Amino acid sequence: MDWDKIDAVQRMQDYIVSHLDGEITLEALGQTAGYSSFYCIRIFKELTGKTPFDYIRALRLTRAAQTLRDSGERVLDVALESGFNSQDGFARAFARRFAIAPREYRRALPPVSYFTYYPIRHACLMMAEQQALPQERMEQMMTHERNNALQPERPAHTVPGTVTVTRVERPARRLILLRAKEAADYMTYCGEMGCDWEGLLNSIPEKLDLAALLTLPRPLIRPGTSGCAAGVEVPADYAKPLPEGYEALDLPPCTMLYFQGMPFERDEDFCTAIEIVAEAIAGYPLAQYGLELDADAAPRFNFGAGAKNGAKMALPVRQAKSADHI
Repeated sequence: MDWDKIDAVQRMQDYIVSHLDGEITLEALGQTAGYSSFYCIRIFKELTGKTPFDYIRALRLTRAAQTLRDSGERVLDVALESGFNSQDGFARAFARRFAIAPREYRRALPPVSYFTYYPIRHACLMMAEQQALPQERMEQMMTHERNNALQPERPAHTVPGTVTVTRVERPARRLILLRAKEAADYMTYCGEMGCDWEGLLNSIPEKLDLAALLTLPRPLIRPGTSGCAAGVEVPADYAKPLPEGYEALDLPPCTMLYFQGMPFERDEDFCTAIEIVAEAIAGYPLAQYGLELDADAAPRFNFGAGAKNGAKMALPVRQAKSADHI
């Protein structure tokens, strides 16, 4: 991998995110990246799939959609805040991006494809890790093994870093998901199904938590699929139309254990943050707390990792049959 090129694009991404409210010029991006404006456009599109201009517009329109969803601001004010000179121009761009007019979107709040900011360095680090690690180890790290057994004999105190474990009683709910046919982990899933799922699922205002990559239990796996999917939980009475290719399943009440890692600052810690939480799950002494894995009750959830909140994963558990108490 050309890490000089990757770092240059990362610097441009960081600049765009931190200056999204103001004017962003190609000259400024060139100075940030340390290359000519022409070369910056070329490498930015090569690594992100978009020109800087298209990238900026996608981020601004997504922020505008979130504002329309979460606030009562006038459409005109949202348009001006998003860098548009007129409401008509904003409405046309919004409709091209989300296939719905701003006013109709605010009224109905259907799932739409929010554009998600993926730090290019994180993606490349994950790819490098996947190429460098044996497949068996990589699957453990990403917790995407099908029916991966917990290992209670491994002491949790050997795992570096701090992981908070929270028990949550989940009510009956629905799971909106997009199945893969062959994928087994995050990288192969995005390679097969694309990455739009995260922004689309996170656009649903009724969601109970963030969108996640799922490892489905055997009863939820359909013939011709791999058991790897992307999904989000919503209330049991959620009845809005689903995007093409998605389906909804009813999940029964169950107990979920959420494993939350620590925030991190360095890009290099992205994969490590995920690994720490995965190892905490593998070493968690369920039996000590009167619990056992409830593999068929719900999927495993891998929410990924972010610098601000760290990595997060969840799995279903139940009271152990041999336990008198939890």
